[in-house]
Amino acid sequence: MKKVIFILLALVVIPTPSIAKKFLGAPVIPEGKVTEKMDDRLELKTPLSHDEVLSYYKKALKGYENIKFRDWKNDTYIEDDGNMQWHSITISKTDTDGARVVIVKDSWTWIIGTLVLRYIGVFMVLMVLFLAMTFSGKIISSVVAKLEAKKAT
Repeated sequence: MKKVIFILLALVVIPTPSIAKKFLGAPVIPEGKVTEKMDDRLELKTPLSHDEVLSYYKKALKGYENIKFRDWKNDTYIEDDGNMQWHSITISKTDTDGARVVIVKDSWTWIIGTLVLRYIGVFMVLMVLFLAMTFSGKIISSVVAKLEAKKAT
């Protein structure tokens, strides 16, 4: 009985990642102060530097396989390509008094937009291939016709 009480007490007292604050399933850095919160977006300001916030998110998202980290000039963009509720976490590099973190919900607008762009892209590639093959076919047909005309004479 003492072991059960000890285990329950340890689970309550010892902090674990599952108890950490989350927004749409994405971890929220504990030192952050929320500046804007909506159903599909959370923006917060933290006194920590960009590198400290980035190391926190790398550690917090270590076990997920569909997470991509993109290092841009002004931001670090963390994107989920899996089935999480959140789409991206953006960590600002330009703020001098800490880092700004924005967590955005995955939306059907983004998903459908990406699919439409891919759909259009595939047909553009197919159209270019069709035109190139048509053009080369006409050239080859005219060359073959000239060679047959020479043979006939």
